[in-house]
Amino acid sequence: MGHAHDYATAIMHRGRVPMEPVDFVPDWADRPRKAKFHPGAETLPLPEPRYGEPSAGPAGGFDLALLSGMLLDSYGLTGRRLGVQANTDLAALPHYPQANWSRGTASGGGLYPVAVHWAAGPGGPLTPGVYHYAPHRQGMRRLLAGDVTGDVRDALGAGAPAHASGASQYLILSVKYWQNSFKYNSFSFHAVSMDVGTVLQTWRLWAREQGLRIAPVLWFDEERLARLLGVDHREEGVFAVVPLEWAGGDRTAGGDRKAAGDRTSAGGEAAPGSSAPAAIRHRDRERSRRVLTFESLRRIHEATLGRAADRPAPGALDDAAARPPRGVDPLPLPAPAAAPTGVHAALRARRSSFGRFDASHPLAGRELASVLADCAATAVGSEAERPGGPGLTSLYVFVNHVEGVAPGAYAYDPAARTLRLVVPGPPGPFLQRSYFLSNYNLEQAGAVIVPTVRTTAVLDAVGDRGYRLVGAAVGAVAQTFYTSAAAHGLGAGVALGFDTVSHIEELGLTGTDEAPLLIMLLGHERSRPADFRHEIA
Repeated sequence: MGHAHDYATAIMHRGRVPMEPVDFVPDWADRPRKAKFHPGAETLPLPEPRYGEPSAGPAGGFDLALLSGMLLDSYGLTGRRLGVQANTDLAALPHYPQANWSRGTASGGGLYPVAVHWAAGPGGPLTPGVYHYAPHRQGMRRLLAGDVTGDVRDALGAGAPAHASGASQYLILSVKYWQNSFKYNSFSFHAVSMDVGTVLQTWRLWAREQGLRIAPVLWFDEERLARLLGVDHREEGVFAVVPLEWAGGDRTAGGDRKAAGDRTSAGGEAAPGSSAPAAIRHRDRERSRRVLTFESLRRIHEATLGRAADRPAPGALDDAAARPPRGVDPLPLPAPAAAPTGVHAALRARRSSFGRFDASHPLAGRELASVLADCAATAVGSEAERPGGPGLTSLYVFVNHVEGVAPGAYAYDPAARTLRLVVPGPPGPFLQRSYFLSNYNLEQAGAVIVPTVRTTAVLDAVGDRGYRLVGAAVGAVAQTFYTSAAAHGLGAGVALGFDTVSHIEELGLTGTDEAPLLIMLLGHERSRPADFRHEIA
């Protein structure tokens, strides 16, 4: 077994055995920037987003206006958060330097450490090169001029899926660890793995509504791509490569393959015809005066470094799939309700409820059924997952206040659309007792949904890099949960600060390999909550 098994065990038990360093206190005055900063780099503004018809979508793939819309709705700043709620950072939010800006994608602690790069090749709307998405400016920051998509394809390796090896445009997701570890230290790798999953799932939901496809690749030569992006692979992990189907773009497979050897020299890159690797001149400048390293974070990063040769064979994850639902006395749920709003509107409305839940307004059975069905259908869609194959996540539901459902803990059966009783009786006292923070009264939520993954089975099946897939899978479920809840006008909240071992014991999972990795609160909020209208301020 690799180090990822040890890290997974430490994460599971951190509520009882704190992870090192146990005396760590964040230095908020020296925190890093909330996004990367590349001095001297030109920023090209993205056009006004365009949204196609959800039923049809553009036949030829993405164009620049559609990409602008997907980036804005996922990681762009769409509004300011200043509502009265129960989170501990409320006192700082009225001060502009500490302002919290809403985004369509969720992030652990609201830190947003994922960086989006675009390796643009021929046939696209921009000069070929490497660009960084600047969310605070809704633009693409040019870091390198010259076509490097051949380098990306080489990093993906000969066994990459056809849609990846034949693309001419790629989005590359990396994580600058310090943007998260300054607060969460050793725990940060667990959190950022989920953050990558939330981004990928936002894109999958958004693209699906436009008739497009997002199918990420998670296995590749990570160190090579880190060099291409101009980052130290020990400080910034490259987690995913997302090939884009581009409208009118030339496919490189079987066509123009000269890309890697025809780079321009503007900006300090390799000269045309040079065999030297591309080098980005515009590097991110760190704001923090002191950057700390954490041994556990370093070890799990090194253990999960990607290599294209380690890509799992199709079907490798079948033995790590979710087990059949447990429990007794199947209770049929109503048919899921159709969402009254689409993905774009739901992403703009998405937020964490932070103590706004109101138990006097119980969830309807159809509302719970809709959110559960959406979450159960979620997958990362990577090359390690067989199309149509079994899913990795199971869903358990602690019911507090749901019409037609007695309080208790249930296992969700997505095939039969039923709840199977695991533990009878009101779960509110247990939920609150096993929660670390004070920003939610869990008993006031209509239901608390707990996704589980057979983490050790995934690691045994595909190796240590599978830990990133586990995090991405659960992060994808969390993003679906938020988006589905917003589409149905429901309050929602996702939290990682709970005693995992207590949940294992309560759900009767002791001795199994099912691991609860987060809790998701669903319910109706109190009417007419105090809020701040940023758009008219």
